[in-house]
Amino acid sequence: MGRPEGKIIFLVDMNAFFISCEMSVNPELKGRPAAVAGDPKSRSGIILAANYEARAYGVKTTMLVHEAMSICPGLVIVPPTRGLYEKKSNEFMEILARYAPVIQKNSIDEAWLDLTGCEKLFGEPVAIAQRIMKEIQYELDLWCSIGISENKFLAKMASEMKKPLGITELWKKDVPEKMWPLEIRQMYGIGSRTEERLKKIGILTIGDLAQCDDRILSETFGRYGLELKRLANGIDDSPVEPEPKSSTRSISRSTTLARDITGMDEARTVLLSLAEEVGEEARRSDFRGKSVQIVIRYNDFTTITRQKTIVPSYLTRDIYRTGVELLAEHWDRRRPIRLLGIGISNVDEEMPVQLSIFDINEELPDSVKKEEKLERAIDSIRSRFGSDVVKRASLMDK
Repeated sequence: MGRPEGKIIFLVDMNAFFISCEMSVNPELKGRPAAVAGDPKSRSGIILAANYEARAYGVKTTMLVHEAMSICPGLVIVPPTRGLYEKKSNEFMEILARYAPVIQKNSIDEAWLDLTGCEKLFGEPVAIAQRIMKEIQYELDLWCSIGISENKFLAKMASEMKKPLGITELWKKDVPEKMWPLEIRQMYGIGSRTEERLKKIGILTIGDLAQCDDRILSETFGRYGLELKRLANGIDDSPVEPEPKSSTRSISRSTTLARDITGMDEARTVLLSLAEEVGEEARRSDFRGKSVQIVIRYNDFTTITRQKTIVPSYLTRDIYRTGVELLAEHWDRRRPIRLLGIGISNVDEEMPVQLSIFDINEELPDSVKKEEKLERAIDSIRSRFGSDVVKRASLMDK
């Protein structure tokens, strides 16, 4: 097979999961363009998932229902079925458990498996993947794609390369040929804001990032930039864990500005962009910060750091608003800003989160819970369909 010795990691990703679940219980939808969508009469009247027949017409996730109907007049709209997606997800995980002793759920419709040593029981990696795919298809009437590698990052990248019903191997030795030519936005974990900042320093492909000078990345992104470079080179040491605990005690982002900032409106825009990145990573790690910090570096290179305690949170809204409060209180407006940063620290491990995208239409009295559902739904959509499909217009005090 030509694969290197070492770990064998799979990422199993269900294809068009929500609408595929609906098709599995309603065969009349098969062969017809169909989509799961919220109530067209409310603000949640957007496409949440479209099948491949609908996608052929250009129907996309987050598209307004009336817009989708205009380009695909025969589109069948299905409201989300409460409980169905969670049930199918559990059944999908049960099939995976037949093959791997260690499974890490990444979302409701995808999971990593550590299959190291299991080839002695089930055969070579591709043969195992074919068995898993067939069992999911025959038992659940669902499709999946599977990425195979020696670490989690490359397995995730591989799973995205061939859909639907794709099985793709991506080993470290394949990275220069298969991964480096890809556009930088195709790298897992790169959001639209990070993409924009990378392009400003001349990084257009994953290969550009893999070979970029460490000093340039450090100046632009801090330690985060060096971690991105490691991933671009196919290096990822994170283990597959059933219930991973983040060892990181803080999450932060900073940026050296193209020009000095003197106005609050521009500074707020920069903080919002950074807070989006911090919030997305924090929710992905179930990491709730007890304090928000900002870093201000003036154009004379004097640097100050200020922080404020908050109710433990990983919401972009809370991170951003607290950051703006700190900025307004501590910025000497007579001095232009060269660098801005924001972060959260001190995770609260006693506050577990049990939220998922299929709860998106449930009306809850608690505004915080609703905000968490919204932001997690946005994270999921961005992860699966690109960071540009959902953009926050603003975060405004009501």
